[in-house]
Amino acid sequence: MKKFFKYLIIIILTVIIWGLFIEPNLLIVRHYKIKNESLKGTKIVFATDFHLKQNEYKKLRKIIKKINAQNADIVLLGGDYVNGQVYQKTLHPKIIAKESGNIKSKYGAFSVLGNHDFWLDGNKIKPELQKYGIQVLSNQNKSIKLPNNKKLYIAGVEDLSTGNPDIKKALKNTASPVILISHSPDIFPEVPSSVVLTLSGHTHGGQIVLPFYGPVFVPSEFGKKYVSGLIEENNKRMIVSKGIGTSILPVRFGSIPEIVVVEFYY
Repeated sequence: MKKFFKYLIIIILTVIIWGLFIEPNLLIVRHYKIKNESLKGTKIVFATDFHLKQNEYKKLRKIIKKINAQNADIVLLGGDYVNGQVYQKTLHPKIIAKESGNIKSKYGAFSVLGNHDFWLDGNKIKPELQKYGIQVLSNQNKSIKLPNNKKLYIAGVEDLSTGNPDIKKALKNTASPVILISHSPDIFPEVPSSVVLTLSGHTHGGQIVLPFYGPVFVPSEFGKKYVSGLIEENNKRMIVSKGIGTSILPVRFGSIPEIVVVEFYY
């Protein structure tokens, strides 16, 4: 019995150390391949839910280095750069924006803002990012001319909980192919099938995922349906990234931080 409790304590301590100090500081690259003739040969990096705390300047530089190492054609960002709702708990948005200006890609970087960004001060964060070359899309779209003389449209909607996402407005005057960025995956049922791919975050993959149970909490009205990964329904595709940082609790367990690489083929 003593040995049992000894091993139990060791297991509990290992889990605590892993969840608090190891897994939150990991960063993997998750790859997806999607078939699309118009976008054949195009590589996209998607990063979201940074949740950068005051002392995480080096972490931000590590993230950007990892993004740049993918040699992307386009970099897309899903919001929640900051942590919490007060400046005392987050890396300053000016620092985040300036460092994000070092992101490299062939056709630029495009972003939406998340709920944490707006809770802190979305009206200030948006111009800071744009000052350093990160185009923030608020129910808007931008076109990119691809090598085959076709256009790719990048559309972005406002955050579901702090803004007013207007998919129709975001897709105005677009033609396929379109990639849509939404911080929350909960808009997916309203996305038309003309959108090649929707990219979202917000869920952190559940952040704490227990064996045999799954995610402890998913901030989605659809529960675990849109928690993470590639989701296909009604001839539509969405990738929900587990994101990078932590929210509420500084813990990750069973949901390793990630950036997403999407490569299109035909």
